[in-house]
Amino acid sequence: MGFIIWSLFGVFIIGLGIKDMFSKNLVGFWANTETIKVKDVKGYNRATGRLFIIYGIVFIILGIPLLEGQNTPYILWSVIGVMVETIAIMAVYSLGIVKKYEEK
Repeated sequence: MGFIIWSLFGVFIIGLGIKDMFSKNLVGFWANTETIKVKDVKGYNRATGRLFIIYGIVFIILGIPLLEGQNTPYILWSVIGVMVETIAIMAVYSLGIVKKYEEK
């Protein structure tokens, strides 16, 4: 049951990524902040959408230890993996996507 809930959240993140890829309006990455000014909205949205899709797929993969039960000690791999994945997605966004698409 835990893996199903975990996977549904991952599918939700993938859905956000797909929506972002095809959005005509500039999508935001950070919550409650103003979006950056970009020179190529379509390219920026696709890059951000791909980032969310990859995040969702890796998120689901990191939930595999839940298949052994919710009290398995391997759940630590999932928790630590999600923390590392989240830091990585922020770094990729800040150092890669923003640098490439930000209007200077």
